[in-house]
Amino acid sequence: MRFLPGVSHTLRITTATLVSAALLAGGLSVPQAAADDVEALITSMEEVSHEATAKSEEVKQLELDIEQGQERIDTLKQDAEEARVRAQGAQEAQRAFQGDVNDLAGAKYRSLMVDPVTNAIAAANPQNAIDRAAYLGTLTRNTERAVDKLAAATAEAGRAHTDASRIVAEANFQQSRLEEQHRALAAEQEELQARIREIEEKVSTLDAAARARWESKNNPLAPFSLTGEGAVGAALSKLGSPYGWGATGPDQFDCSGLMLWAHQQQGKSIPRTSQAQLAGGTPVSRADLQPGDIVGYYPGVTHVGMYIGNGQLVHASDYGIPVQVVSVDSMPWAGAVRY
Repeated sequence: MRFLPGVSHTLRITTATLVSAALLAGGLSVPQAAADDVEALITSMEEVSHEATAKSEEVKQLELDIEQGQERIDTLKQDAEEARVRAQGAQEAQRAFQGDVNDLAGAKYRSLMVDPVTNAIAAANPQNAIDRAAYLGTLTRNTERAVDKLAAATAEAGRAHTDASRIVAEANFQQSRLEEQHRALAAEQEELQARIREIEEKVSTLDAAARARWESKNNPLAPFSLTGEGAVGAALSKLGSPYGWGATGPDQFDCSGLMLWAHQQQGKSIPRTSQAQLAGGTPVSRADLQPGDIVGYYPGVTHVGMYIGNGQLVHASDYGIPVQVVSVDSMPWAGAVRY
């Protein structure tokens, strides 16, 4: 955003300005001092408008961050519930396998924990000895399998409990971040509204001549064509539409809102804010511009417009200025992208 040294953000229309307006309305020549006051008025308004526009873009991005944050928290809560169910199931399996192990251990302890020699001597006959040995072997193998299953169930229960705890902790952390963002948003919105009121009050004070000067500050041009393909045609169809803070159409627009709406008419989705729009496309150079490319302006990319060809750009400029066509070089270049 540009800042001009020595220009106050709080504007007071001087007596000289009022005299200038009266002279302009009467078709008389304006003294140089009065003309300078009108120019200072327009310059001051432009600075405040840039600040308000930049703040509006920040607020919109914060609103998007909050929306995405809430979606993340909702997903985490669902994941946490699923992890809790898995942990509960794993604990139940652990308890079941523990019971199997206990039963097998008890059986072996009560009557079957004998060595092979004792088993053979105590047998009624050779076949009985063979059967008893086979049973003892089977019992031992069953015990080993049960112990293995218990160990696996115990490990799974531990992992599931750890996952559930981790997800709950992350959800709580994201919730605290979201609450901080909500507080920041409230403060940013309050500051934005103060900026908006300031620029709206300034615009409301303008007489016809000064208002015309404000609307032509970017030297609007007659479009070389009123038609165009795709997003260009959609954007050009909104020439003359009023500027609206945070508006995305169909009747009012801010700068990035016009870009968003024009692409939506073609079934294409692009980011919402000016900074995100310039960051989201494929970068193109000034020399390679094609109709439909989005061009960003000012440090921090606080403004965007759409290249329509023949060195012209359509954009929603500032409050009190309708959607218009200007030279693509009428503002400080920050980059361009193609979607």
